[in-house]
Amino acid sequence: MRKVRSYPVEGPNALWQLYRTVSPWKGVRNFIFIQIARYCPVLSVKNAIYRRILGVKVGEHTAFGLMVMLDVFFPELITIGRNSVIGYNTTILAHEYLIKEYRLGEVNIGNEVMIGANCTILPGVTIGDHAVVAAGSVVHKNVEAGAFVGGNPLRSLERRSLENE
Repeated sequence: MRKVRSYPVEGPNALWQLYRTVSPWKGVRNFIFIQIARYCPVLSVKNAIYRRILGVKVGEHTAFGLMVMLDVFFPELITIGRNSVIGYNTTILAHEYLIKEYRLGEVNIGNEVMIGANCTILPGVTIGDHAVVAAGSVVHKNVEAGAFVGGNPLRSLERRSLENE
């Protein structure tokens, strides 16, 4: 189950009220630095941007693939452990703006986690140490340590040995 906090809004949908919840300058600043990091081929520079400018908690030797998109408005709610890999074009969200409410939730990704390309990780989820998330998955619930999951909806997958193929 995802752990998110809900905040009701009145009037137009929550996205129209975005700048009541986050400074527009924070959004613009974060967007610029996230775009720089998305295209940066140097992992140490990319991690420095995430850690020092955006406030993401990033463990040692964690690698972000090209085009990874972190939450623009609340990157400080994202924690990623050491020696993890976040695959190409993955999106990690810590917010959801809906019609009558918006939701915020911390995203915690453990140590030595492998996230495949083109995944979407929703707010409020925890992915345990040594878990593997298959490419193209939507992570809408917690993932246990050591699990191999994939798909939309997310489900447990069977591990096959390469020796048998």
